[in-house]
This record gives sequence, structure tokens and C-alpha cells, in this order.
Amino acid sequence: MKRWISRARRSAAKLKRRINALLIALRDPATPWYAKTLGILVVAYAVSPLDLIPDFIPILGLLDDLILLPLGIMLTIRLIPRPVFLSALRSSWRQKQVKAVGLRRVGIFGVVFIWMCCAAIAARLIWH
Repeated sequence: MKRWISRARRSAAKLKRRINALLIALRDPATPWYAKTLGILVVAYAVSPLDLIPDFIPILGLLDDLILLPLGIMLTIRLIPRPVFLSALRSSWRQKQVKAVGLRRVGIFGVVFIWMCCAAIAARLIWH
């Protein structure tokens, strides 16, 4: 059990470092616009206090945290040029944590927007 907990802590620290590295790489002018767009969405969702699928829903509530977020991070990392991301990763090791206060608002707005779109689609299907 202790081995599993220590492995989970290392994985969480690694994920946190990659998110910090993404924040640094998104500021680099060599990062393409599409990688910046996806990266902003992924990081905003990661720091957002709201989830796309609420956590109180059994199993499904954890899927966004366990599957969607790491997949979004991996996709964004692949879109960023390798030298840019490696440089950002080195910078994130030197820094403790990059502040992402403004991205919380973007994340909240994004999640609320997606829920509103789903509600509008559901209402349209019900009414027609």
C-alpha cells in the first residue's frame, strides 16, 4: 500500500511539473498558435475548480481527471516543438510553481460554457 501511495505521489508531482512546463512553453514565441490554444484550454481546465463531469457521479466523475486531463496534456506536449518544451521543463524544475490565478477564471468559464451548450442541445432535442 505504501508503495502504491508513493508511486501516486510521484505521478501527481510529475503531472504538476508538466502543467507548469506547459504554462512556460505557452509563453514562448516559438510555440505554434494551435498548441497555445489547446494548451490554454488544458491548463485552464486543470486549474479550474469545476469539472466537466462532476466528481460525485460514480466512476464517470473521475474519468475527466484520470483520462481526459492526461490525454490533453500529452497531446499539447506533442504539438509543442521538442526543444521549446524541454527548455520549459528545465525552467519548471528551477521554479517552485507558476501562478495560474487568471487561468482559473478561464477554466470556470470554459466548463460553464460547455455545460450551457449541452443544456441548449438537450433542450432543443426535447422541444423538437
